[in-house]
Amino acid sequence: MLTSTVVELTGHIIDSRTLPKVLDAIIERGGDFDIEEFKVGRKNEDPSYARILIKAESQEILDMILDETRPLGAAEIHQDEIATESAPQDGVFPDNFYSSTNLDTFVKIRSSWIPVGDIEMDCGIVVDFSGVPPTARCVPIGNIKKGDNVIVGGKGIKVVPLEKSRKREVFSFMGSAVSSERPKILALANIAETMRDIRACNKKILAVVGPAVIHTGAGKHLSSLIEAGYINVLFGGNAVATHDVEWALLGTSLGVYLDTGIAAPAGHTHHIKAINAIRRHGSFEKAVEAGELTRGVMYSCVKRGISYVLAGSIRDDGPMPGVITDSVKAQEAMRRNLNDVELALMLSTMLHSIATGNLLPGHVKTVCVDINPATVTKLADRGSHQAVGIVSDVELFLKELAHQLVG
Repeated sequence: MLTSTVVELTGHIIDSRTLPKVLDAIIERGGDFDIEEFKVGRKNEDPSYARILIKAESQEILDMILDETRPLGAAEIHQDEIATESAPQDGVFPDNFYSSTNLDTFVKIRSSWIPVGDIEMDCGIVVDFSGVPPTARCVPIGNIKKGDNVIVGGKGIKVVPLEKSRKREVFSFMGSAVSSERPKILALANIAETMRDIRACNKKILAVVGPAVIHTGAGKHLSSLIEAGYINVLFGGNAVATHDVEWALLGTSLGVYLDTGIAAPAGHTHHIKAINAIRRHGSFEKAVEAGELTRGVMYSCVKRGISYVLAGSIRDDGPMPGVITDSVKAQEAMRRNLNDVELALMLSTMLHSIATGNLLPGHVKTVCVDINPATVTKLADRGSHQAVGIVSDVELFLKELAHQLVG
C-alpha cells in the first residue's frame, strides 16, 4: 500500500550536500520523491529551503527512510508528538528506543518543540513531564533507571544537522578531509585565532593528550599553553602523566633523554621510579606542594588549577594517583568536565580521541592532530563528523601553536 509524507530542509543544504544526501537515501531505501518547493539562498547568510514529498510502498519502508534522513535535517511538516515507554529495568532501554546523535535535537511535546539537553551520541532521550515546560535530555544506557520515560520510535523528533558555511575557514563542516599535503600554517593560524576568541569569551578549550606528546618533546609547548590560559581541561591516560613526570624528574621519556636522544642506563626503570615518586606523596598536587614536581604538563595543570581526567587501561603500570581505573566512572568524569568546552584539541591519541568524540556534542569544534591519517578517519567513521584532521608530527604542531599564542 503506497504511503507518503512531506519533509522540509532548511539551511545551507546545497553547500553541505544535504539535499543530494537526502534524495540518495530516499532512492537507496526503495522510496520515491517529488520536490514540491525549492528556494535557493542567494547570499552567504541566506538559507535555502526544500519541501519534499516522500513516497514508499509501505509504512515500514517510509519509516526506514525517515530514520536515515532525520539526522540530515529532514523534518516532517506535520509531525506527531513523541511517544515514550517506561524503562523496564535499570540499565535497559525499552524496545524500539530512539538512539540519539551528537547533533542539536528538538522533540515535540504538548505542541511545542523542546530542546534536548546533554547532547551525546548513542544515548536514549528521557523526558520529564513534571515540569512546565517538560524537559528532555540524553541519558547513556548505563544511567537509565527503571521507570524513566524513554522516547521510542522516530515521531516528534527534529535534528539540526551540521552545515558547511559558504565562508572558507578550517572549521567549516566537511572541511575535514584528511591530507598530509595541506598548508598547515594556515590551519594553525585559524586555530590560534579561534583559541584567542574562546579565551576572551571565558569559554573552555580541551586538550586530549597521548604519550607521544611527551615522547616527542612537545610537553613543554603544551605546558606553556596551559600556563597562558589557552588549555582549560585535559584528558589523558596513565601513560601521558607517567612519562611527563619521568621527564620532569629524570629528563627522560621511555628511558631516553629528550635533550640528547640517548638512552639512559637502566632507563627502562625510569617510568616506574616516576610513578613511585608521585605515589609516595599521594597525589600530583602534594608532589608540587612538596617541591618535588617542579615542571611538566601535570605540574602546569596543578599550578594553573585546571581540571584533568586520567582514564586508566589494562596495560597501565602503577597507576599514578588520581588515575580512574573504572572506565564507566572515567566516562562520567569526562562528561562532568565538558561544560562550556568550545574547542577540543586531540593530540596523538587514537583511543582517547575516539572516546572523547563519543561524548562531544557535534557543535564543539574539534581538531585531531596525528601523524597517522587513520586516526581522523576513525573519528569521522564513529560519528565525529565535525573533526578537522591535521596530519603532522605533534611536536611541530604544538611548537608552532605555542609560538603563535604565547611567543
